[in-house]
Amino acid sequence: MTSEKHVYGPDDQDTFDPQTSLGQPGEYPFTRGIYRDMYRSRGWTMRQYAGFGNARETNKRFRYLLANGQTGLSTAFDLPTQMGYDSDDPLALGEVGKTGVAIDSLADMEVLFDQIDLGKVSTSMTINATSAILLAMYRAVGKKQGVDSKLLQGTIQNDILKEYEARNTYIYPPAQSMRLITDIFEFCAKEMPKWNTISISGYHIREAGATAVQELAFTFANGIAYVEQARSRGLDVDVFAPQLSFFFVAQMDLFEEVAKFRAARRIWARIMKERFAAKNPKSMMLRFHVQTAGSSLTSQQPDNNIVRTTIEAMAAVLGGAQSLHTNSKDEALSLPTEASALTALRTQQIIAFETGLTSVVDPFAGSYYVEELTTKLEREVLEYLDKIEKMGGAMRAVESGFIQREIQDSAYEFHKDVESGRRTVVGVNKFIDEKTEADKLHKVDPKLEEEQKRSLAELKKKRDGKRVEETLTKLSAAAQMPADSSAKEEQAARENLLPYICQAVESYATVGEISNTLRKAFGKYRPTPTL
Repeated sequence: MTSEKHVYGPDDQDTFDPQTSLGQPGEYPFTRGIYRDMYRSRGWTMRQYAGFGNARETNKRFRYLLANGQTGLSTAFDLPTQMGYDSDDPLALGEVGKTGVAIDSLADMEVLFDQIDLGKVSTSMTINATSAILLAMYRAVGKKQGVDSKLLQGTIQNDILKEYEARNTYIYPPAQSMRLITDIFEFCAKEMPKWNTISISGYHIREAGATAVQELAFTFANGIAYVEQARSRGLDVDVFAPQLSFFFVAQMDLFEEVAKFRAARRIWARIMKERFAAKNPKSMMLRFHVQTAGSSLTSQQPDNNIVRTTIEAMAAVLGGAQSLHTNSKDEALSLPTEASALTALRTQQIIAFETGLTSVVDPFAGSYYVEELTTKLEREVLEYLDKIEKMGGAMRAVESGFIQREIQDSAYEFHKDVESGRRTVVGVNKFIDEKTEADKLHKVDPKLEEEQKRSLAELKKKRDGKRVEETLTKLSAAAQMPADSSAKEEQAARENLLPYICQAVESYATVGEISNTLRKAFGKYRPTPTL
């Protein structure tokens, strides 16, 4: 964000009221952080994103990172798993294990977390359309380890609205997808109370080209839609809202990012208190994970990416993130090597233990510039939210293509600025060094795809096929509703699908089999063109 002025002073805070806009750390409206002492008493979770090839290879990377001081796991799944296809599906050809780990069944999940105590580690899973299935698998692995489901800690992304807006790994139509999300809210409130049921994601919205204001506005519009959907099911806001979490990006404009995170806490606290009448302070707390910006990484001069990531990670820490992933320098070219992943983790550890950034809560509080920027971001976000509200909410804004067009327009303007030189990107359009060569890159062994298919074939021979068929039949029946039923009847008759999905998973039904059962019941989503 280009500053409107070069110097800021007391005159820029003539309407600023520290009591109502700031308060104290750990108190409403949480502008200064959701905990009183922040990192002085509790460090952020260092949660490096990892996943490639098969479960065995990813398990090795998990254990390597944990051994080197990582404090939480973050799982990347391959595209077939995200889209509900098994590794032996023709549509999965060439994609198995490429962008993340291939998970076809509970057997793979058992290998993925082999020698990792799920009672002691917190796990994040970046999964959306198939999130209910992967959550059921994680719960089943915990049960096999003897860990009570009520003690499992972690997060599933489970944010389908941003998939329609920015990322496109959706399967079912919006209404059916929202049903699954609400089922997860309801199920976890009873069965997995320490689990974060959703990570409402601005990260992918921003990475697709949105501005900082749009990142917050569209994320909160989606968050409002999820809360309203859950309340329509009859869920008490103070029961499910403490399990909501958020996921934002840290981009290169350090001051804007710090102000963005501060504004985000204040906006969400007020939404929950004023719009949804939340009484529990935990319902108003915006807890969020941050990942440094993949879109800021360059394939040219990749060592420069270490500097970019460091600055972005500092913005996340100064902004009060609860957990953080730092990108590796080679991710513009490939999946990270073990060495570059370790450097990315060490970046967090240096910030945490050598810089002094954790000594003071919200050190920018009272800054003429940062407070004015925080207020400006808040004002512009609320203007967007008002516009979306007048359209009928996030669902209508998605169906009309409004949000998608806004993101596309912002992305286009950004790329024009880079191409014209109005925006400098070191090593790309200025300070170019043609001799720079990338280090050795990580490559996924193509043999792993065939190995994954063989494992899947062996599983299907060994499992109880009759039991699998029975669980899928029950899931299908629970998922379907008569075409002539009214909305009120449908709402009343709907069963929560999570118990049925858990039964199917524990019978070793595959991701593809469960997803196809729901495809037949729900149908597939066909987006409206926005160009």
